[in-house]
Order: sequence, then C-alpha cells, then structure tokens
Amino acid sequence: MTRSNAREIAVHLSFALGFSDQTAEELLEDSLSRENFAQLKDEEPLYGEYPNEKQRQYITALVKGVYDHGAELDGYISKYAIGWSFSRISRMTAAVMRVAMYEILYMPDIPAAAAINEAVELARRYDAPEAASFANGILGAFVRGELPPERADAVDTQAEDKKDGV
Repeated sequence: MTRSNAREIAVHLSFALGFSDQTAEELLEDSLSRENFAQLKDEEPLYGEYPNEKQRQYITALVKGVYDHGAELDGYISKYAIGWSFSRISRMTAAVMRVAMYEILYMPDIPAAAAINEAVELARRYDAPEAASFANGILGAFVRGELPPERADAVDTQAEDKKDGV
C-alpha cells in the first residue's frame, strides 16, 4: 500500500467521523481490522491490501489528528473560503482539506506541496470537478497565510513549475 492509499483511507475515515457518534479511536478500531478490509475489498479496491504497521500508524495519526483538531481545521477552512459559508462546502471536500491541513500543520516530514497535490487529486476523485480547484485555492491561501515564508515559498515554486510544464 502506498502513502497515497493510506491517506485516502484516512480521508474516508475522517469523512465517516462526520456521520458517527464514535470517537476516532472507536472508528479506527472498527475500521482498521483485517475483517473490515476483507469485507470492503470487493466494493472498493483501495481496501484490497491491508496496511502494514507503519501505514496503520500514519492512518491513525491522520484520523486522530483531524478528530482532535477538527474545530481548528474547520476554522482555517472558514477563514480561507472567502465568500463561502462552511455549510456550503461538501462534507467530502471538507474531509479532504482537513486531512491536508493536518498534514501541513502537524506532520513536518510531509511537504506542504505534496499534501496539497494529494488533496486536489482526492477532491477531483470524490467530488464535483470544481471541488479540486476550490480545495487547491483554499489550501494554497492557507499555506501562504499560516506557514513560515520558506515553507510557503516551496509550495508557490512547485505551482509555478507546474504552470511552466516542469
């Protein structure tokens, strides 16, 4: 399983938290079992491979982090979604942005640009086409507004490289 797949599972679980009265720990205990993966693999190929210990730790860190910092992350989404009320943002796109913001703020070994790129791809996969652009804009503004200039500049440089075809 790749880190991208583990991140996608974390987004699924973060999304599920919005529809459950379970804590992150309870949801993770139910969801990160071999039995659950065996049940889901026929419906969703993403669950065809059970994560190793390092991948389970990564998924757990993301889901618990989103759960524990939910109000903070939603505050950032609201702050940078200029002209949008939070209630207008789809739950899936919000889950994607929460995971990316948590990675950017609390997992310094993950480059901000990688977290944003992955979030854009996940928003594109799970929501309307404009959701990817919307998430990209909010996450880019968030990085420029909240990170030290050297980390924000790295994201801006990668965006410019993409425009130039690099």
